[in-house]
Amino acid sequence: MSSVLASNSWADKLPTKVTRLVHALAIASLISQIGIIVTGGAVRLTESGLGCSQWPNCVPGSMTPVPEMGIHGIIEFGNRLLTFVLLVIAVAFLISIWKMRPTHRTLYKLSIGLLAGIALQALVGAITVWTGLNAWVVSVHFLISGALVIMATFQVNRTAKELKGRTIEHSSKSICQVSFAAWIFSLLAVAFGTIVTGTGPHAGDADAPRHLFDPLLVTRMHTAPVYLLVFATIVVLVLAYRQVGNAQLRTAIWWLVAAIAIQAAIGYIQHFNGLPVALVLSHMLGASLLLSASANVWDRAAILPDYQRSDA
Repeated sequence: MSSVLASNSWADKLPTKVTRLVHALAIASLISQIGIIVTGGAVRLTESGLGCSQWPNCVPGSMTPVPEMGIHGIIEFGNRLLTFVLLVIAVAFLISIWKMRPTHRTLYKLSIGLLAGIALQALVGAITVWTGLNAWVVSVHFLISGALVIMATFQVNRTAKELKGRTIEHSSKSICQVSFAAWIFSLLAVAFGTIVTGTGPHAGDADAPRHLFDPLLVTRMHTAPVYLLVFATIVVLVLAYRQVGNAQLRTAIWWLVAAIAIQAAIGYIQHFNGLPVALVLSHMLGASLLLSASANVWDRAAILPDYQRSDA
């Protein structure tokens, strides 16, 4: 009986509305999801993809790297450990909103989605090792991380709107449609970018299989949705300035403009300079920021926070 009372007492202490801690956990989730993309890139770019040759063990008979694996084992194992950091943050966020489930359904669904995504990411990571860094599996591994970045961005938006008491600036149907198109184009650009990467020299291991596509052809496939993204972003920016209000959306669009400009510059420079490691890693960071920025624009244009939805 005492244990039941203690459990009820613990649950009673959970917040019933978004607090600074809840919002901080959402931000921590977004930063950590972007961070693991960068560290995963470092694993590949240092040819440490098979620094741990097995999964869940690092090497036969050991969960941790052994001296024989050298620095590659340490890098790969360190990246694996970061998954537990993501998991802890995701569980903490779920616990923090547990009592808000009836009134904050989207936040609850996003938190469940993040947990499921982290578990799926671990499984795909295992398949990546088992297949010797198959380029298609590596692409899926990256794209799942991109999806988690997007969900974490939605969490940050919703918690910020409630915590900071921001008014909702309704957007026109045209703005919603074009911002959605821009988001889709950013997804396509990143997805085709993984094929370019799978065709390029940075495989994660000297013996890892690569795509046999024409590098120039896949690069052009990658840039096609980028041009569409640029066009859609310009259109939605013009529409946002033609509509009264929407200052928050305009700010979000300018962040997207910055992400596109920086990412395009890095992409062109790395392409014409032999894909130097530092620029490739910066491009991976840029890809995650681009996904977050485009999702942020669409979210602000089209989606209301839970506490102002009719189904809350």
